[in-house]
Amino acid sequence: MAARSWSDADRQPASCASRSLSIDARVIRTRISSQCLKRHWRTAEDNWSLKNVGAPMGVRSREIPERRILPALSAAQLGTPEVHQAICEAMALSLHGEKSAKVKDRQALLLGEPEIDYLTKKAITIAESHQDPNAASDAVKALFAKSEKANLSALRERGALTAGLEAALFGRMITSDREAITDAAIHVAHAFTVHTEASESDYFTVVDDLTYEAGEAGAGGLFDTELTAGLFYGYVVIDVPLLIANLTDDPALAGKVVEHLVHLIASVSPGAKKGSTAPYAYAELMLIEAGSRQPRTLANGFRTPCAARVEAATSALASYLGKVDAAYGNSEMRRHTSVEPCTPPHSQASPLPELASWARELVAAHPAGA
Repeated sequence: MAARSWSDADRQPASCASRSLSIDARVIRTRISSQCLKRHWRTAEDNWSLKNVGAPMGVRSREIPERRILPALSAAQLGTPEVHQAICEAMALSLHGEKSAKVKDRQALLLGEPEIDYLTKKAITIAESHQDPNAASDAVKALFAKSEKANLSALRERGALTAGLEAALFGRMITSDREAITDAAIHVAHAFTVHTEASESDYFTVVDDLTYEAGEAGAGGLFDTELTAGLFYGYVVIDVPLLIANLTDDPALAGKVVEHLVHLIASVSPGAKKGSTAPYAYAELMLIEAGSRQPRTLANGFRTPCAARVEAATSALASYLGKVDAAYGNSEMRRHTSVEPCTPPHSQASPLPELASWARELVAAHPAGA
């Protein structure tokens, strides 16, 4: 299943976007990274938030041992502070690698809340059983040894959604426990503008209330920042069988997740400087295709930049999609939601709630393990 959307992100702050060179057309585009998009979808707070799906979430941090496990050890009041510190340090090295004693040398790690609870309970048990810091450290290392089979991969084999919903959707890498690696079921492309880059410098001042009231000249500060604006093409692919497998072979849960994602992709746009730019834009067009063939992006429809108008972008997409159908045939089911009238080939128009429900039903009907 592939979802395509674009939105007119007016005055998009440059901190959330970057430039890239379109090799074919030799023009500069503005793009938004997939990491930025996924971050905003993960943390969105509304009725369609991923937190409202009902599955355990995850925590991405470099300091899970220090900020989650160590306080739990102190609260349990088992063992000495030296033992607690030894357990925390050994946990960090086991999770992040041998060269991660210092927080600055670590990469942020995504762990599910059930995994954090599991590691916390193991840490408390070790603190209760070992009075010597070195012995406690060795016990933590043994916990992650393959011979013990009491590590994160063993926890995952129990069938619970232990790695958290985010890992099930967007995957994760754990170098210390390769069997706990989760492949991403949701593939997100960097969004890019269908037209050449449009940017501007925003020059602004800060008024000092007290000097202003005193009638004095001057400002409290002079600043400038770069802003960009664009009509973006976004592309998302959902590997439905893998998504169901990552969600403990539960097609109904996978369908619910997809319904939430459709709403989030269409209505949540990334942005910084929210207080001064209000970067909230909905997708002007969202097209969903469902089928069993290898998915393919329609980005090449914008190899030659079009005008920064929805009508021009829609026409370019529909024209290219028609050419792809003529060359490869059309075996996918298509539906779309559009603010402006448009006619993608072989696609049925639906309001967003109906589009999201349709996607949910398709995924929920997919047999587990197929």
